This record gives sequence, structure tokens and C-alpha cells, in this order.
Amino acid sequence: MPIHMNTSRLLSACILVLALSGAAANAQQARTIETRSGPVQMDVLAQGLKNPWGMAFLDKDRLLVTERPGRLRIVTLTGEISQPLKGVPQVFARGQGGLLDVALSPDFSKDRLIYLTFAEPGPNSTAGTALARGRLNANEDTLEDTAVLFRQQPKVDGSQHFGSRIAFSRDGYVFVTTGDRGKMTPAQDTSTHIGAVVRIARDGSAPKN
Repeated sequence: MPIHMNTSRLLSACILVLALSGAAANAQQARTIETRSGPVQMDVLAQGLKNPWGMAFLDKDRLLVTERPGRLRIVTLTGEISQPLKGVPQVFARGQGGLLDVALSPDFSKDRLIYLTFAEPGPNSTAGTALARGRLNANEDTLEDTAVLFRQQPKVDGSQHFGSRIAFSRDGYVFVTTGDRGKMTPAQDTSTHIGAVVRIARDGSAPKN
């Protein structure tokens, strides 16, 4: 089954390096990094982001960027950073946990839906990867009707290896990768969601097959 990841998603993976540089460094000149595939020019786009983790293009000039402590912002290619959007789920912001990936619905121009993965807190300091969905409002400052569509089970202790990335297939499903939570061998146990790739319908329901 083909997985659809459009050009914007591929570009966002490259731009992530730029955002990380902006968060960690003072203003600097563009520099070139030599790779096996050829030279890559790296520019600082924005500064002051705390652990930027995932991003998705809203349009050709603006990105949705997640910050691991639990903030979702709009960042322009000229370096402007919005206030955190409201409506983001509470996250388990410890270690590698927090707000993770972000992706626009394949029908975003019509439904305005945003998908997020995050480390979700559980009882007794446990946590697990979760997928939520909300609708970006007209003012672009709030996710409305945010709901959790998937929760990794079981939730376990520790603050490592939550994953996670989001991808859509052309036949209407969303795929979510979850980390092994630092537990190693449970990833081989298909009776749990630990270290798994999960396929669900875009509304969170389980596929019939």
C-alpha cells in the first residue's frame, strides 16, 4: 500500500535542521555542509524555539512548528514566531517526551484539520504516545474540537523513545509510528502498541481489515 508524503512534508524534514540550528545558536551567516549527496546550505530561519521537534507547511511561507514542552506555533520563513496556539493537548514533557510530530490533513484546504502526536501522561508517572486531531480556526490561534484519536497501550514508566511520525495513505488511513519506550524487547510483541506502526482511519476508528 503506497504511503503519501507530499513535497511539503519532505521539505519540512529538511527545514527542521534549520529550526534546530536557530534554537541552539546565535545569529550566524549561512553555511554549507558537505554531504555524500552534495552540498547543503543551512540558514538560520528563527531563534528562541525550545526543542523544535516537528513541522508542516501551512503554505509556501509559513510553517506549523511543535516545541517539545507542549507548544505549537506558526513560524514564517522571515523568522516571525506566533504565540502558542490554544487547544493543544496536555503533554508529558519529560526527557524525550512532549509535543512531537504535526501534519496537515490531506484535505486541509477543506477541513482545516491538524494532526499531532505527543507523549500523553498517564497514572503513576506513566506515559505513552498518542495521536490527536483539531481544527485550525479562522484566526489561526486555536485548535478547536481537539480530540485524541489513538493512545499507545500500555502506558509505561520512563521518559525515552516515544517516536513519532505521522503519514497518510492515499486510501484514507493515517499511520503513526510509536517508540519502544526504552523497553527494547516489547517492540517484538504484536499484542501491544510499543515500538509499532499503527494504521487507523483518519477519524480514529479501526480499519475493518
